[in-house]
Amino acid sequence: MPSELVHKYLRIDHLPHIWCAGCGNGIIMRDVAVALQELIDDPEVPVSRDKTVVVSGIGCSSRAAGYLDFDSIHTTHGRAIAFATGIKFARPDLEVIVLTGDGDCSAIGGNHLIHAARRNIGLTVVTFNNDIYGMTGGQYSPTTPTGDKATTAPYGNLDRPFDIAQLAAGAGATFTARGSAYHARETTELIKQGILHKGFSLIDVYSVCPTYYGRKNGRGGPVEMLQWQKEHMVPAATYYAMSEEARRDKTLVGVLTHTENPEYTEQYAALVERVRAQSGK
Repeated sequence: MPSELVHKYLRIDHLPHIWCAGCGNGIIMRDVAVALQELIDDPEVPVSRDKTVVVSGIGCSSRAAGYLDFDSIHTTHGRAIAFATGIKFARPDLEVIVLTGDGDCSAIGGNHLIHAARRNIGLTVVTFNNDIYGMTGGQYSPTTPTGDKATTAPYGNLDRPFDIAQLAAGAGATFTARGSAYHARETTELIKQGILHKGFSLIDVYSVCPTYYGRKNGRGGPVEMLQWQKEHMVPAATYYAMSEEARRDKTLVGVLTHTENPEYTEQYAALVERVRAQSGK
């Protein structure tokens, strides 16, 4: 991250951060900061620093809200989207960005995720998806691949994992995308698109956790884990140019769904005005 960006958009007094060496969360936080910087600096884009709120829940990823120097709130486990919904209803003019982990938003916070997506509330959700509960001891999460090991799955995880982006799309999210810690430039652009989209946006970003997930599953250190992302997660243009056989062990990085539907807080405001007009108040 450029020094000027660090001093402009991070709370220096909160550093150094608590993330383990090699964790991908710092890369994803950098992507969020760069995306916001580029939007704020663009005179043709209606995004400003004093009208941007960053919300997080509990987990390794959620510490990012404390490091980013915006109006921010570090909430309770699984409730980041619920708090963000309240902020958006109280101040629809604000840009509300949720930074959350795979466990935070798809386990204890799963209902908040699907109903915010269903309603198409104008939030941008960025998931720091490392396939494990990193902060609390390496338990398996809803995104841990079947067969992989964790503290609470020493013989291999029996569950089938969620694809968080597909889950959000199935619930009604009008913008979903997938990024990775390795594909920093592409992920930054996806976050920008999500912020500019009118409606519920979710960008599921694959992080790396060498301390727990990598160590328990023989994936090596951060270099090896990022190399795996380079080889197996490919941008959309490359992915669609591949044969079906070549795609078999690859994951697409890019926009997954992009549709248009009325944004919920705008509908709500219109309903209030209609009721007021009918009642003569």
